[in-house]
Amino acid sequence: MQPVTQIGARLGMPELALYPYGKHIAKIEEPFLEGLEDRPDGKLILVTALTPTPAGEGKTTTTIGLGDGLARLGARAATCIREPSLGPCFGMKGGAAGGGYSQVVPMEDINLHFTGDFHAITSAHNLLSALLDNHLHWGNASGLDPRRVVWRRVMDMNDRALRKIVIGLGGATEGVPREDGFDITVASEVMAIFCLAKNFNDLRDRLGSMIVGYRSDKSPVCAADLEADGAMSVLLKQAFMPNLVQSLENNPVFIHGGPFANIAHGCNSVRATRAALKLADYVVTEAGFGADLGAEKFFDIKCRKAGLTPNLAVLVATVRALKMHGGVAKSDLSTPDVEAVKRGLANLGRHISNLKRFGLPILVGINRFDADTSEEIKAVIDYCAAEGVEAHLCSHWADGGAGIESLARRAKEIADSDTLSMFHPLYDEDLPVADKIRTIAHELYGASDIVLSAEVEQQIRRIKKLGFANLPVCMAKTQYSFAADAAAGGNPGEHVLPVREVRLSAGAGFLPVLCGTMMTMPGLPKAPAANAMYINDDGQIENLS
Repeated sequence: MQPVTQIGARLGMPELALYPYGKHIAKIEEPFLEGLEDRPDGKLILVTALTPTPAGEGKTTTTIGLGDGLARLGARAATCIREPSLGPCFGMKGGAAGGGYSQVVPMEDINLHFTGDFHAITSAHNLLSALLDNHLHWGNASGLDPRRVVWRRVMDMNDRALRKIVIGLGGATEGVPREDGFDITVASEVMAIFCLAKNFNDLRDRLGSMIVGYRSDKSPVCAADLEADGAMSVLLKQAFMPNLVQSLENNPVFIHGGPFANIAHGCNSVRATRAALKLADYVVTEAGFGADLGAEKFFDIKCRKAGLTPNLAVLVATVRALKMHGGVAKSDLSTPDVEAVKRGLANLGRHISNLKRFGLPILVGINRFDADTSEEIKAVIDYCAAEGVEAHLCSHWADGGAGIESLARRAKEIADSDTLSMFHPLYDEDLPVADKIRTIAHELYGASDIVLSAEVEQQIRRIKKLGFANLPVCMAKTQYSFAADAAAGGNPGEHVLPVREVRLSAGAGFLPVLCGTMMTMPGLPKAPAANAMYINDDGQIENLS
């Protein structure tokens, strides 16, 4: 690793612009960020993927590799990704720092506490929770109905036992008894605001606009009504500065924010992306999970709200994932099976078709594994060609930026051809809420219709009455299928989308739409990754990835 000051210098950042966390991690200071506003933007490349499987697709690895590949071509490039959440790190998914020779470092620090941003977001969220219950205890001057509190607590860990709890027990001195619960920090509206706010004043305004509950007449009570927004912004002051680290090839990587893409909008912070666009000629970023979730929200929420115009999308696919979508068990993925790959290509085809709806040029990056055969790879390339999309074989995990030069060269050519991008969101914000949900369900998920309960229809009417019906929707559903049921797999047949709840995130500026059995606090698997982690005799962390 090189000193972080050298990494910053590659993008023209002076040493005084960086607030160092040791030798290899730094935050970018506020005055320097403010001075970037008048600079032109570089080219923006989104990396997304087909429907995820337990076999792994390597989307983050490809994002980092593509940034390295562009740098090898002599381009002034930067990469923007999300900070890892401790829940998945110690659960089943693992970290989010890439892998092999396409990795950001120092990996252990990034995957664990990093610069403390998630702790700050957790603390700010729970400060509001404490102020809310203190407000109820001391007389409830706002008239908030304790039965209509919608603000929950958060922690950055998978803990199913805390999904539903009762607080305030123990008598008059212990608070007001009521039902409560925990979400994971990455599902917090504070996290979403943190990632969508353009500057610090915007951050505080959005925090104050968050609705914590309703009075008996259904009028909202906001964080600003509890005088919580100022103290919350104090806790977030340092965290709000983007983080700078490096790839294994010493190229600059911005890691900031980390909302999940199945229960939030799944993109790194607007601040980090905009800073990178002002400093680099090419910026590679990712959106969480498959293109039906992360990419859709990147386009319809992040780009719309931040005024970003992406130049192209790279869709990551693996032979292993296509085999699983074709019905092969994970234990049999090393056995060659061209026919299973061909069956699984229907999932890739859906994602290609979906991305085309946004008016963007598309490239497919085939993330190669050792067991892939030439016949299986040819099947993928031929299928993509028939769909009018170029597919490039990538070996960045094993070979770093050198293994992805072909994709990087073509991505650079397309990004430089501005006329090829006719980007537009999928729907108009002024559509009725149900129609926005229906558009996504029908056009991207292939659902024949949506099912709204009487309670959901009432929630939508309340949102319209409050004046928030023109917000984009943030679809919260399983990442493992186009359907709302994970068991339907990556290539479901005819289905409808059941909508369980429509929430209002007034501060974040979108409407979370919970579908099927989607939960906002994950649980740990039977054998969590945490069980295998330890520090060896040399002081090195084992099995953290």
